[in-house]
Amino acid sequence: MLWFVCFFNYADRQSIFSVFPKLKEEFGFDPVQLGLIGSAFMWVYAFGAPLAGFIGDRVARKHLILGGCVFWSGVTVLTGSCSKLWHFVTVRALEGFGETFYFPASMSLVSDYHGPRTRSKAFSLHQSSVYVGTIGGSWLGAWFAENHGWRLGFYFFGAAGVVLALLLYRFLREPVRGAAEAPAGVEATAAQPPPTWAEAAGIVFSKPTAWVLLTVFAGANFVATIFLTWTPTFLVEKFGFKLTSAGLSGSVFIHLASALSVPVGGILADVLARRLTGGRMLVQAVGLLVGAVFVGLVGLTAQVHTLMLAMVVFGLCKGLYDANIFASLYDVIEPRARATAAGIMNTVGWGGGALGPLAVGLATKYGRHPTAVENMSEAIAFGAIVYLVGAALLFVGIFAFARKDRVA
Repeated sequence: MLWFVCFFNYADRQSIFSVFPKLKEEFGFDPVQLGLIGSAFMWVYAFGAPLAGFIGDRVARKHLILGGCVFWSGVTVLTGSCSKLWHFVTVRALEGFGETFYFPASMSLVSDYHGPRTRSKAFSLHQSSVYVGTIGGSWLGAWFAENHGWRLGFYFFGAAGVVLALLLYRFLREPVRGAAEAPAGVEATAAQPPPTWAEAAGIVFSKPTAWVLLTVFAGANFVATIFLTWTPTFLVEKFGFKLTSAGLSGSVFIHLASALSVPVGGILADVLARRLTGGRMLVQAVGLLVGAVFVGLVGLTAQVHTLMLAMVVFGLCKGLYDANIFASLYDVIEPRARATAAGIMNTVGWGGGALGPLAVGLATKYGRHPTAVENMSEAIAFGAIVYLVGAALLFVGIFAFARKDRVA
């Protein structure tokens, strides 16, 4: 059930990026204005996440998940009526507010069904919906734009999300918090009292491992949001793709590869975590280290075949990292504070990620090269350096902090 909710969570947020060329054509938006539209969602999504997580540790997560789906789907419908820059910025900000409640609540809920032995696998299977939703939003958003006008795609995605949420209110169930950590043969019957905000923040920020994971997530999201936002435009302007083809290619090569590799990353991490403290982080570090090469290649190559190969391998590596974003964090966070921890994680990660679309927009417009395409290419390739720094920090976390910080 959560897989389908998450599908619309990402399809709704992604569909706007595949129609950037249409918005540029119809409204005359420049790269900085388009970057602002892309970042508005992420700023509100990021800075609303601690509140979302704090609430998620106190109320039934089912209501946050499905109520949020109804809200953000309604905002998606409203996007189809926008005609000015401030309209787009406003609806994207509102969409970010609605969607920010999803991951803290859903990851906390799933962690109460799956303990340390299976948590990475469970999270990774859920994570596959992120990629399928990204592909669906990109391709269908572009297809509607080319064949029926860009507005119709938002009406379609928004209406479908509302219907799904209302149907799932009958079936989604709320587990007892901490149930997966209960001793074998003992049924969890009551949750621990939720922490105050100060206690929850103390639980998270007292762990050096958590600091490492938060910092790396900010960098990884900086790179990810650049690809989410600018890849369709990059393919249209540098390689001459048609809009629908760019919307599909810009997502399918990276995100289908991630969807295939993310379960592998989850299963491998569960196995390594039984043998090595920090085993989940090791899988993440390898994904970033190898992925850095191909992030740079995406930005710098002028050959379509090389581009597609680089996007596929980057996607495979990204899946290894993404499979363990929250599973690694939950290795050092006790169950009663996990929604808050996920909220803080999203604040730091998407706060850093929100800078990516705007940074590429500024670099494209004001960069050192004579053409916008050259500037955009260089800005995308810079993500390789961010990935390398993230991998190095994860190795520090594995060998210096993970054993001491691990929840017993």
